[in-house]
Amino acid sequence: MPKTSAGIIFFRFRFNQPEVLLVHPGGPFWVKKDAGAWSIPKGEIEAGEEPLQAATREVKEETGWDAQGTFIPLTPVQQKSGKIIKAWAVQQDHDPAGMVSNSFEMEWPPHSGKKKNFPEADRASWFTMEEARIKIIPGQVPLLNELEKMLGL
Repeated sequence: MPKTSAGIIFFRFRFNQPEVLLVHPGGPFWVKKDAGAWSIPKGEIEAGEEPLQAATREVKEETGWDAQGTFIPLTPVQQKSGKIIKAWAVQQDHDPAGMVSNSFEMEWPPHSGKKKNFPEADRASWFTMEEARIKIIPGQVPLLNELEKMLGL
């Protein structure tokens, strides 16, 4: 059975155009990756957890922000890895400079025996829909497309 994650797409309107907030994954493997590397804030659903509850918990862990408002359910998507993403959109504005992510520990450099902490998400940014389609992991593009249609664009 494929792993399932849940997440939130924050959106806002700037100059009458929608923008979405994406996060860049932290850690040494992602440092030099940009196009096709960004994601909605998301994470795995824990046993017995409702998907929307998981989505709001993961957003808080990855960004430090509480997701609040009217949650718009989006059609789940399956990424290339097989992971299923359940997502909601919510209109909410945040300052990316205020993002505070939790961290994870891994051996770095490989085979060194040394453990190092890295943020789960190292930065966040607002993107127009056009920009976001370039930045986001390709398997998540359908979430942007559906949100855009729901917004009547």
